[in-house]
Amino acid sequence: MKKLDSKVYFIGAGPGDPELITLKGMRIIESADLVLYAGSLVPESITESARDKAIVQDSSSMNLEQTHELMRDTVHNGGAVARVHTGDPSLYGAIREQIILLEQEGLGYEVIPGVTAGFAAAAKAGVSFTLPEKTQSLIFTRISGRTSVPEKERLSYLAEHNCSLVLYLSASLVENAVSELKQGGYTSDTPVIIASRIGWSGEEVINTRLDRMAEVTTQHEIGKQAVFLILPDQEGETTFSKLYDRDFSHGFRNGRDE
Repeated sequence: MKKLDSKVYFIGAGPGDPELITLKGMRIIESADLVLYAGSLVPESITESARDKAIVQDSSSMNLEQTHELMRDTVHNGGAVARVHTGDPSLYGAIREQIILLEQEGLGYEVIPGVTAGFAAAAKAGVSFTLPEKTQSLIFTRISGRTSVPEKERLSYLAEHNCSLVLYLSASLVENAVSELKQGGYTSDTPVIIASRIGWSGEEVINTRLDRMAEVTTQHEIGKQAVFLILPDQEGETTFSKLYDRDFSHGFRNGRDE
């Protein structure tokens, strides 16, 4: 097995399904000297392939200074760290604060992307966030709670775009979220998918509409590990893309418009 460079690898483990981690991410876990994973969100099964001599540590009860000390000591001793995060590390992964500490001490790092819960939920539900001529943009956001959201990114303002939107970390404030989404312009009958514990045992994917989003969330006792897919323009007449239109020419195919 090829020895890893002595640095910290931030790995996106996906939403929970051990098969949704990338091959590269799993290879690093298998070779690392320290596997530090967020056990509150990353299933322990992700770490089962770690080598026998590796230290495997759940970081869910640790603070930033404690995790940094463990990673720093491993790298200083010539080891490699697999810092395993849920979903994709770049989205609500709190990696920037860890990277700052590494950079301050001249320690190397690399980020390995992963599958975020919003994409896993869309795949499970069989929906597309983008629809030709209807919506071509996607917003990832959350409602302001214990962690505030900048005023310019307030949910009601973002909702004015009326494009597809994925709402994270908002199940406990779902009524406020519905109110702001409506205030921004989404109609009551806007299709919504509520996805809970995607990739985990007991996952749920529920089709509803905006005016029932809060009620259904409460009925199903949905709390943590939930994402809401807000999907305007999903119903009605379907428009097809140009990509496979036999009349459309592009660099790899001559169509009837030639």
